[in-house]
Amino acid sequence: MTDSFAGRALGVIATAWVLVACQPAQSEAASSNDNKTALTTEIEQASYRLGYDQAGGLLDQTLGTLDIQAFAQGVADAAAGNDAAVSESERQRLMQVLQSAVQAAQASQSSAVIDAGKAFRDEFAQREGVQQTESGLLYQIMVAGDGAKPALTDTVSTHYHGTLATGEVFDSSVERGQPASFAVNQVIRGWTEALQLMGVGSKWRLVIPPELAYGERGAGGKIGPHATLMFEVELLEIK
Repeated sequence: MTDSFAGRALGVIATAWVLVACQPAQSEAASSNDNKTALTTEIEQASYRLGYDQAGGLLDQTLGTLDIQAFAQGVADAAAGNDAAVSESERQRLMQVLQSAVQAAQASQSSAVIDAGKAFRDEFAQREGVQQTESGLLYQIMVAGDGAKPALTDTVSTHYHGTLATGEVFDSSVERGQPASFAVNQVIRGWTEALQLMGVGSKWRLVIPPELAYGERGAGGKIGPHATLMFEVELLEIK
């Protein structure tokens, strides 16, 4: 994990704390785990949704290091107007402890993703017909189109289906039923390289190492840091 990532995660924690602390104090019965709110009004439903989303985001961003029971206790004390069980003078040091734990969890997770991605690429490289370029891009020709090959500055229309090494779909124009158009030089490096090798009418299976995709940053919620990506790409036309 980068410092900025950890900082964002802890920023979410701070935001959630401020949101809770600024709410009017609730009765002891309302804060009890044994007395759930009926969620009959829209305000109750919106409040529940906010809590659900905040907690889910915190758990995702802190990678399991957050003690959710202790967090819930802090929420209950803030909502009830009770004194904090942990002093303000300890806050900065404890946030640094949590940040270090999140960074360690991220490093462990990244290592596992890197190893799994390499194993996936090594296995794919052994499949019949798979070729590898100097950059590390792997491709398998499913249909060999005989049309023109796009140049770097061309705009193309494609159909594609993208999955992670786990098989999870993260994006698919095929599933949307709508081809995607973009400039060859405005996509990830693995795509830019492959498209210039494909003739119109071609359909290739690509396996793209992280350094030719989104690297250590990842992209959005589905493509994490250091992810190896697989695409089936059909080049429909050069516009």
